[in-house]
Amino acid sequence: MPDTTSPPSETTQNTSIFAALHPDIIHAHILTRLDAATLASAASVSSLMHRLCTQEDLWRQICTATWPSLRDPIARRVISTIPGGHRSIYTDAFPSLHHFSLHPRRTPPPPPEELISAVDIYFQGRPVFSRVKRIETQKDWFLSSPLWVDALEPNEMIPTTVKFTRKEEKWLKQLEESLSVSWIVVDPTGKRATNISSRRAVLARRHWLTREVEVLYAAEMVRERVQCVVKVTCGGKVGGEVHVREVNLVMEDTEGRQLSGKEGVEILQRGMESGVRKKVDAVREKERFEKFTCLMKERRERKFRREKARDLLSTLFALLLSLFFCFLLGF
Repeated sequence: MPDTTSPPSETTQNTSIFAALHPDIIHAHILTRLDAATLASAASVSSLMHRLCTQEDLWRQICTATWPSLRDPIARRVISTIPGGHRSIYTDAFPSLHHFSLHPRRTPPPPPEELISAVDIYFQGRPVFSRVKRIETQKDWFLSSPLWVDALEPNEMIPTTVKFTRKEEKWLKQLEESLSVSWIVVDPTGKRATNISSRRAVLARRHWLTREVEVLYAAEMVRERVQCVVKVTCGGKVGGEVHVREVNLVMEDTEGRQLSGKEGVEILQRGMESGVRKKVDAVREKERFEKFTCLMKERRERKFRREKARDLLSTLFALLLSLFFCFLLGF
């Protein structure tokens, strides 16, 4: 009787050989060398690999190498309370958050007691600054004021090696390409996180009034309605090095209005829950920012024209009313 048993495939043989290795060898000599994408793919090979590839120490190593701010004790305490720990944080925070749709009829969730901001600044791919900030989100002043979060302390500066020269276009381009920012927001109550920075700059410019150097990073939160903007303000003198002296976060709509703390927290919560995490190249990021900026400019101009027309009508009405009274009084 002929043997109908088919020989094992090469994949099956490799899997069997791999499974024969001691788990400690797999962990120490193989899994610790993998990046996040490869580690996540390896987890789907078998139940054994899933158990090995989801170990907390592996994902803690990946997360803290990517975002050194997550080594902070505050961040570590919060992450320890999240199911999945650092693996969940990586899934939520990489890549950056992109647009989602608001559901107007849905009751917004209550604001958490606090949000945790984990901020990392990189120069030429190397981390040069890390900071964790706690944001108390239930204070009246925070809820009613425009959302504004500063990452740096007053008079704190971060040095770079970019030189101020008279050829402004050249060093602005160098600064835009060399400086990158990650801004992770963690909700300890909702157990979710998101990255609200575009990582790569969408614009480097001099402010038209103050002449300060601004490098902008933006992520569109609500499609064509709201965006998060991380603004890095730099200083220095011609011949010297550029230094970062301010890093702050704001949220604005297409009317150019800064959202309040209450509005901003609500959008962040919904973004964490239903936002799209998608890797977008630098060109697309700039295009999205430019489109949002153009829409903002158009709406501002439209609003200005409406207000101008309303003022003109009010003036004409007041003039006609004055003429009418003059006619009645016989002037």
